[in-house]
Amino acid sequence: MNINIRNWETSDAERLAKIANNFAIAKWLTNKYPYPYSLDDAKAFIAFANEAETPNVFAITLYDQVIGAIGIHPQDDIWSKNAELGYWIAEDYWGQGIATLAIKELVVYGFNHLNLNRIFARPFGTNIGSRKALDKAGFRLEANLPKTIWKNDQWYDEYIYAIRQY
Repeated sequence: MNINIRNWETSDAERLAKIANNFAIAKWLTNKYPYPYSLDDAKAFIAFANEAETPNVFAITLYDQVIGAIGIHPQDDIWSKNAELGYWIAEDYWGQGIATLAIKELVVYGFNHLNLNRIFARPFGTNIGSRKALDKAGFRLEANLPKTIWKNDQWYDEYIYAIRQY
């Protein structure tokens, strides 16, 4: 499978707006992810992703076509050796192992370029696909925090997965 992680390009905006405007994706993400997702949202996101001195938010592509996003967000203060991983894949590409491949690629980048010891992700407990992708990428479940996520007028469990480099 020819997946790649690359920097965002302004020409990606229309494709991003098209695939990101999906409640099936938005329901699993923080409220910072807009829904509906407009072309203006896509342009703003790409501008945000490209402003970092060290790139940390990338496009996921399959055969050079954008199919999702992935980011690694370094923490600060006493958590400075940690980074949070976030990602999403366009619904048409779910269940194909793409998220796992993208996660593995970004983990290598994070450990090699960001001076990290731990990369973690916090999927909703009911997001089985995301949890499986993390398992397959070598992450281990560290915690299950019952009813800590409030989204769309409903409580969800927060699972914390991590991978470490010693």
